[in-house]
Amino acid sequence: MSDKYPGTPLDKGELKRGKIFMTSYVPKLRYCWDTGEAIGRYLEELRNGRLIARSCNGCQRIMIPPRMFCERCFRPTDEWVYVKDNGASHGMGILHLVKKAPLKQVRVGMPVRAVWRTPSQRRGSVTDISYWEPDSLNKEVG
Repeated sequence: MSDKYPGTPLDKGELKRGKIFMTSYVPKLRYCWDTGEAIGRYLEELRNGRLIARSCNGCQRIMIPPRMFCERCFRPTDEWVYVKDNGASHGMGILHLVKKAPLKQVRVGMPVRAVWRTPSQRRGSVTDISYWEPDSLNKEVG
């Protein structure tokens, strides 16, 4: 026990005799947050079946998911860019599911393409892309 916060000591006898009242409570907490300019636009474009990114002319990258500020060259990004659903700049990508590929063949840098949910199922979420599958038409750069 601390002198600063002395509290009230309990003994096991008091607990057994029912002298201590205890309760459990699970709060029902709801929260929301603002996605900001970059992610807000990104999610809206996902709802429309398109991938959008931000370009940085300073370091010549296309950043997806988009951001309004480049963490590599410390400057504001330059413009919105639509990207194909089977490509991104080196070092960029989206954490998601990959299906229709043997587990041992799945790796970072593997050419994939998006398999989109139907328009009526989309709601402005990364899950608007149902999953990614191998893109045999796209040759891996590297």
